[in-house]
Amino acid sequence: MKRAALVQQIKEKQSFLCVGLDTDPQKLPPHLQGQKNGVVTFNKAIIEATLPYCVSYKINTAFYESQGLAGWEAMAETLAAIPSTHLTIADAKRGDIGNTSAQYAKTFFEVLPFDAITVAPYMGEDSVRPFLEYTNKWTIVLALTSNAGSFDFQQLSVNPTHEDLNLVPQLTLGHGPKRLFEKVLEKTAAWGSPDQLMFVVGATQANALENIRSIVPDHFLLVPGVGFQGGSLAEVAEHGLNKEAGLLVNASRAIIFAGGGEDFAEAAQQAAATYQAEMASLLQTFG
Repeated sequence: MKRAALVQQIKEKQSFLCVGLDTDPQKLPPHLQGQKNGVVTFNKAIIEATLPYCVSYKINTAFYESQGLAGWEAMAETLAAIPSTHLTIADAKRGDIGNTSAQYAKTFFEVLPFDAITVAPYMGEDSVRPFLEYTNKWTIVLALTSNAGSFDFQQLSVNPTHEDLNLVPQLTLGHGPKRLFEKVLEKTAAWGSPDQLMFVVGATQANALENIRSIVPDHFLLVPGVGFQGGSLAEVAEHGLNKEAGLLVNASRAIIFAGGGEDFAEAAQQAAATYQAEMASLLQTFG
């Protein structure tokens, strides 16, 4: 999906909601527990119920890969059930040496034709480059995540170098240390364009969004952590929206497991509609 199509969907629906299909077989409603195609039946009902309120679906591949061959088949069936009007994201967090990354890219852009994939940039440009070689696909780079462990590495202070000054001329060596995630943003943004690169920024890191927007003003940000993780949608919108919205806010459990009975799809629909209504208001306020 091209950027223009995504932006148009956001404008038409007044929504930047991404529904996360983190479908744990153990949490399916009782009437679907143990059914051979329970996960697919559940996912298709969720997709049908939430389509009018979201612009994207994110499939966390771990919930499918852990089920072996049946899980991969369920992931493929779920992906096929999502219409082309909605951006599809493989939340796979892949990252390896170049020839291995090329195989990951083939898996999630060709064999399973997702629009986007999340990747880990720790191994550098040559590990990310194979994903960027695909036309009309998105590479979503982990930048600043919501988990407590983000302080272990992502938020460590590092000193600017002369190489940084060439990349970001407005910096000076006298400005003191930057955090590692800021260097990741600066460096990675130079590997591609805002038409093919997004960044993951956790909703619980909303206080950092203003600074992040100063580094990547035009890129889309995929923001998990709203809902059960406690991130504030209003704060994310205030500091993260740009002239083309530039946000995809993901909600997973808060939508797909909003209800636990046979009316689970209706509960998911109501939860998604609530998010959409708040987003429409926020787009009017901050967009």
